[in-house]
Amino acid sequence: MTKPAVDSPCVYDELSTPAQMRDDARVVVSALGLERAALAAVGEAPSLRFEDFPREVAKREISISDAAARLAGSLHLHLD
Repeated sequence: MTKPAVDSPCVYDELSTPAQMRDDARVVVSALGLERAALAAVGEAPSLRFEDFPREVAKREISISDAAARLAGSLHLHLD
């Protein structure tokens, strides 16, 4: 961005050229790692059809440590 003149009545910077703004945006996108998000934004939408998703999906295994089990047991929660 250009710096305002000292005797300028404006209290804000003048806008950069479109080429400078485009270059700034490219630098920000690469610095933030937004390439995948940018491609997804212009890409094809995911399917909403039931047939396109697997029917049987294995659930993840959940492991509970002994300390967590002792803590949960000491709470005496009645959830019935």
